[in-house]
Amino acid sequence: MATIPGSDSEVRYCAECGRPSAIDELARFGDIMVCPDCKSSYAQKLREGVTPVAAAAARLVYAGFWIRVLASILDGIILLVVDYLLQLTVLRPLMPQSQVQPGMAPDAAFRAMFAGAVGIAALINMAINCCYEAFFVAKAGATPGKMALGLKVVRPDGGPVGLGRAFGRYFAKFLSTIILGIGYIMVGFDSEKRGLHDMICATRVVKRQEQA
Repeated sequence: MATIPGSDSEVRYCAECGRPSAIDELARFGDIMVCPDCKSSYAQKLREGVTPVAAAAARLVYAGFWIRVLASILDGIILLVVDYLLQLTVLRPLMPQSQVQPGMAPDAAFRAMFAGAVGIAALINMAINCCYEAFFVAKAGATPGKMALGLKVVRPDGGPVGLGRAFGRYFAKFLSTIILGIGYIMVGFDSEKRGLHDMICATRVVKRQEQA
Protein backbone atom coordinates (compact mmCIF):
# COMPACT_ATOMS: atom_id res chain seq x y z
CA MET A 1 0.00 0.00 0.00
CA ALA A 2 1.69 3.19 -1.15
CA THR A 3 1.89 6.58 0.56
CA ILE A 4 2.89 10.00 -0.68
CA PRO A 5 6.32 11.03 0.69
CA GLY A 6 5.96 13.37 3.65
CA SER A 7 2.31 12.41 4.11
CA ASP A 8 0.37 9.76 5.99
CA SER A 9 -2.27 9.59 3.24
CA GLU A 10 -2.68 6.43 1.25
CA VAL A 11 -2.17 6.64 -2.50
CA ARG A 12 -4.77 5.50 -5.02
CA TYR A 13 -4.80 5.83 -8.79
CA CYS A 14 -7.37 7.80 -10.74
CA ALA A 15 -9.58 5.47 -12.80
CA GLU A 16 -9.57 8.00 -15.63
CA CYS A 17 -6.01 9.29 -16.05
CA GLY A 18 -4.15 6.77 -13.87
CA ARG A 19 -2.24 9.41 -11.91
CA PRO A 20 -1.54 8.72 -8.20
CA SER A 21 -3.26 10.95 -5.63
CA ALA A 22 -3.83 10.90 -1.89
CA ILE A 23 -6.97 8.93 -1.13
CA ASP A 24 -8.62 11.90 0.60
CA GLU A 25 -8.27 13.99 -2.58
CA LEU A 26 -10.13 11.52 -4.80
CA ALA A 27 -13.85 11.62 -5.56
CA ARG A 28 -15.62 8.29 -5.21
CA PHE A 29 -18.24 7.09 -7.68
CA GLY A 30 -19.30 3.71 -6.30
CA ASP A 31 -16.17 1.56 -6.51
CA ILE A 32 -14.47 4.05 -8.85
CA MET A 33 -12.13 6.76 -7.56
CA VAL A 34 -11.35 9.81 -9.70
CA CYS A 35 -8.88 12.66 -9.17
CA PRO A 36 -10.05 16.31 -8.91
CA ASP A 37 -8.92 17.10 -12.47
CA CYS A 38 -11.08 14.30 -13.92
CA LYS A 39 -14.05 14.60 -11.56
CA SER A 40 -16.18 16.93 -13.70
CA SER A 41 -15.59 15.10 -16.98
CA TYR A 42 -16.24 11.73 -15.35
CA ALA A 43 -19.50 12.96 -13.80
CA GLN A 44 -20.57 14.30 -17.21
CA LYS A 45 -19.88 10.94 -18.84
CA LEU A 46 -22.00 9.22 -16.22
CA ARG A 47 -24.84 11.67 -16.85
CA GLU A 48 -24.59 10.85 -20.54
CA GLY A 49 -24.81 7.13 -19.82
CA VAL A 50 -21.18 6.40 -20.69
CA THR A 51 -19.23 3.97 -18.50
CA PRO A 52 -15.60 4.99 -19.01
CA VAL A 53 -14.01 2.12 -17.12
CA ALA A 54 -15.99 -0.49 -19.01
CA ALA A 55 -15.13 1.26 -22.27
CA ALA A 56 -11.44 1.26 -21.37
CA ALA A 57 -11.59 -2.45 -20.55
CA ALA A 58 -13.26 -3.14 -23.89
CA ARG A 59 -10.32 -1.51 -25.69
CA LEU A 60 -7.77 -3.83 -24.08
CA VAL A 61 -5.94 -6.15 -26.44
CA TYR A 62 -4.86 -9.23 -24.51
CA ALA A 63 -1.39 -10.67 -25.03
CA GLY A 64 -1.31 -14.28 -26.20
CA PHE A 65 0.65 -17.28 -24.99
CA TRP A 66 3.72 -17.20 -27.22
CA ILE A 67 4.51 -13.50 -26.90
CA ARG A 68 4.34 -13.90 -23.13
CA VAL A 69 6.69 -16.88 -23.34
CA LEU A 70 9.17 -14.75 -25.31
CA ALA A 71 8.89 -11.95 -22.72
CA SER A 72 9.62 -14.49 -19.96
CA ILE A 73 12.70 -15.70 -21.86
CA LEU A 74 14.01 -12.13 -22.11
CA ASP A 75 13.44 -11.57 -18.39
CA GLY A 76 15.10 -14.93 -17.67
CA ILE A 77 18.23 -13.88 -19.58
CA ILE A 78 18.43 -10.63 -17.61
CA LEU A 79 17.99 -12.44 -14.29
CA LEU A 80 20.52 -15.09 -15.29
CA VAL A 81 23.17 -12.40 -15.78
CA VAL A 82 22.25 -10.74 -12.47
CA ASP A 83 22.33 -14.06 -10.61
CA TYR A 84 25.69 -14.96 -12.13
CA LEU A 85 27.25 -11.66 -11.11
CA LEU A 86 25.81 -12.03 -7.62
CA GLN A 87 27.23 -15.52 -7.21
CA LEU A 88 30.60 -14.43 -8.57
CA THR A 89 31.00 -11.39 -6.32
CA VAL A 90 28.99 -12.20 -3.18
CA LEU A 91 28.24 -15.89 -2.84
CA ARG A 92 31.50 -17.40 -4.07
CA PRO A 93 33.43 -16.36 -0.93
CA LEU A 94 30.76 -18.11 1.16
CA MET A 95 31.29 -21.45 -0.56
CA PRO A 96 33.52 -23.75 1.48
CA GLN A 97 36.88 -24.62 0.02
CA SER A 98 37.11 -28.30 -0.78
CA GLN A 99 39.25 -30.29 1.62
CA VAL A 100 38.14 -33.59 0.14
CA GLN A 101 40.86 -36.02 -0.80
CA PRO A 102 40.51 -38.02 -4.04
CA GLY A 103 38.57 -41.22 -3.41
CA MET A 104 37.26 -40.03 -0.04
CA ALA A 105 33.75 -38.84 0.81
CA PRO A 106 33.42 -35.26 2.14
CA ASP A 107 33.11 -35.00 5.90
CA ALA A 108 29.92 -33.85 7.67
CA ALA A 109 31.23 -30.33 8.34
CA PHE A 110 31.95 -29.74 4.65
CA ARG A 111 28.53 -31.08 3.62
CA ALA A 112 26.80 -28.81 6.14
CA MET A 113 28.73 -25.72 4.98
CA PHE A 114 28.03 -26.53 1.33
CA ALA A 115 24.29 -27.07 1.97
CA GLY A 116 24.12 -23.79 3.89
CA ALA A 117 25.80 -21.85 1.09
CA VAL A 118 23.48 -23.38 -1.51
CA GLY A 119 20.46 -22.55 0.65
CA ILE A 120 21.56 -18.93 1.02
CA ALA A 121 22.11 -18.70 -2.74
CA ALA A 122 18.62 -20.06 -3.43
CA LEU A 123 16.96 -17.61 -1.03
CA ILE A 124 18.83 -14.62 -2.43
CA ASN A 125 18.02 -15.75 -5.96
CA MET A 126 14.29 -15.95 -5.13
CA ALA A 127 14.38 -12.54 -3.44
CA ILE A 128 16.01 -10.97 -6.51
CA ASN A 129 13.51 -12.55 -8.89
CA CYS A 130 10.57 -11.53 -6.71
CA CYS A 131 11.69 -7.92 -6.26
CA TYR A 132 12.61 -7.63 -9.95
CA GLU A 133 9.13 -8.58 -11.10
CA ALA A 134 7.15 -6.82 -8.37
CA PHE A 135 9.08 -3.55 -8.63
CA PHE A 136 8.86 -3.26 -12.41
CA VAL A 137 5.21 -4.34 -12.61
CA ALA A 138 4.16 -1.89 -9.87
CA LYS A 139 6.29 1.05 -10.98
CA ALA A 140 6.45 0.67 -14.77
CA GLY A 141 3.53 -1.65 -15.48
CA ALA A 142 5.77 -4.36 -16.92
CA THR A 143 9.08 -6.14 -16.53
CA PRO A 144 11.84 -5.21 -19.01
CA GLY A 145 11.07 -8.32 -21.07
CA LYS A 146 7.42 -7.30 -21.39
CA MET A 147 8.38 -3.68 -22.08
CA ALA A 148 10.58 -4.80 -24.97
CA LEU A 149 7.57 -6.49 -26.57
CA GLY A 150 5.08 -3.73 -25.81
CA LEU A 151 3.19 -5.60 -23.09
CA LYS A 152 1.77 -4.40 -19.80
CA VAL A 153 0.27 -5.97 -16.66
CA VAL A 154 -2.98 -4.27 -15.63
CA ARG A 155 -6.15 -4.72 -13.58
CA PRO A 156 -9.30 -5.93 -15.38
CA ASP A 157 -10.38 -2.32 -16.01
CA GLY A 158 -6.96 -1.38 -17.41
CA GLY A 159 -5.80 0.29 -14.19
CA PRO A 160 -2.30 -0.12 -12.71
CA VAL A 161 -1.23 -3.00 -10.47
CA GLY A 162 -0.15 -2.05 -6.95
CA LEU A 163 3.03 -3.30 -5.31
CA GLY A 164 1.28 -5.74 -2.98
CA ARG A 165 -0.68 -7.31 -5.82
CA ALA A 166 2.52 -7.49 -7.92
CA PHE A 167 4.25 -9.45 -5.14
CA GLY A 168 1.20 -11.69 -4.81
CA ARG A 169 1.18 -12.34 -8.56
CA TYR A 170 4.82 -13.45 -8.45
CA PHE A 171 4.13 -16.03 -5.73
CA ALA A 172 0.89 -17.11 -7.42
CA LYS A 173 3.06 -18.19 -10.36
CA PHE A 174 4.38 -21.01 -8.18
CA LEU A 175 0.88 -22.52 -8.33
CA SER A 176 0.90 -22.21 -12.11
CA THR A 177 4.26 -24.01 -12.13
CA ILE A 178 3.68 -26.87 -9.69
CA ILE A 179 0.63 -28.14 -11.57
CA LEU A 180 2.93 -29.12 -14.45
CA GLY A 181 2.74 -25.68 -15.99
CA ILE A 182 -0.98 -25.95 -16.66
CA GLY A 183 -1.49 -22.55 -15.04
CA TYR A 184 0.55 -21.01 -17.88
CA ILE A 185 -0.98 -23.15 -20.62
CA MET A 186 -4.39 -21.76 -19.62
CA VAL A 187 -3.33 -18.49 -21.28
CA GLY A 188 -3.74 -20.13 -24.67
CA PHE A 189 -7.36 -21.11 -24.01
CA ASP A 190 -8.83 -18.35 -21.85
CA SER A 191 -10.86 -15.63 -23.60
CA GLU A 192 -8.89 -12.91 -21.78
CA LYS A 193 -5.56 -14.78 -22.06
CA ARG A 194 -5.31 -15.26 -18.31
CA GLY A 195 -2.99 -17.67 -16.59
CA LEU A 196 -3.96 -19.18 -13.24
CA HIS A 197 -1.91 -16.50 -11.46
CA ASP A 198 -3.79 -13.80 -13.38
CA MET A 199 -7.10 -15.27 -12.26
CA ILE A 200 -5.97 -15.45 -8.64
CA CYS A 201 -4.69 -11.85 -8.56
CA ALA A 202 -7.25 -10.29 -10.96
CA THR A 203 -4.66 -9.12 -13.49
CA ARG A 204 -4.39 -9.14 -17.26
CA VAL A 205 -1.42 -8.94 -19.64
CA VAL A 206 -2.25 -6.63 -22.53
CA LYS A 207 -0.61 -4.90 -25.44
CA ARG A 208 0.11 -1.26 -24.77
CA GLN A 209 -2.57 0.97 -26.26
CA GLU A 210 -0.24 2.71 -28.67
CA GLN A 211 0.41 -0.70 -30.25
CA ALA A 212 -3.14 -2.04 -29.98
